[in-house]
Amino acid sequence: MLLISTSGYGQLKNYIISVKGDTLNRVDIKDRKQGPWVIHVNELRGEPGYDEQGYFADDKKEGAWVQFSLMGDKIAEENYRWGNRNGKCRYYTRAGILLREESWRAVNPDNVMDTVDVFDVNDPTKVVDRVIVKLEGQTLKHGNWIYYNPNEGTIDKKETYWLDKIATGNIGTDDELKPLEVSTGKSVSDTTGKKTLPKPQAILDYEKKNAGKKKIKVRDGRTGY
Repeated sequence: MLLISTSGYGQLKNYIISVKGDTLNRVDIKDRKQGPWVIHVNELRGEPGYDEQGYFADDKKEGAWVQFSLMGDKIAEENYRWGNRNGKCRYYTRAGILLREESWRAVNPDNVMDTVDVFDVNDPTKVVDRVIVKLEGQTLKHGNWIYYNPNEGTIDKKETYWLDKIATGNIGTDDELKPLEVSTGKSVSDTTGKKTLPKPQAILDYEKKNAGKKKIKVRDGRTGY
């Protein structure tokens, strides 16, 4: 691949050209990664190196990313939104055998808190509760985590998470969990229109207290830097 630095290719500052003539590893004039990228990571301190490929949107990973060993074997399939893991992620041994499945749910990094609807497991159109979620870490364990025995092809362990906490049962069957979206401030109703669920008072008080503030400090009990 040939590295090219240019100011005349649209709004790109740098990019490389693949052997097929595609433009990769694009950097715009604001130094943000954009579009298709191929990243090479060398071996370091005993950790094996790898290559990965996927897409960037405004300097953040977006959509499907795939990792390969330096020998060319696929070792991971990950999905991203807002630069964070979202949905199903699968990891493989160097021999290509499925080793682990993870399930993540990305949250919007521009928001400190949000409310999340809890749906009836038997009727996904029915809202049965609403909980307040403090958006820390920007990606939460959410769904089924399955650990496989690569030698036997059997399941060694299975864990189910609901918003980063261990759940007592299966939270659903949706393979592609949707990310948490920003609250609109409007009431939520089910499809039958029988009942509306207003925002919890804690959220209303929080928004009223911090209305008009550019930056909001949140204490989370952590110490250190």
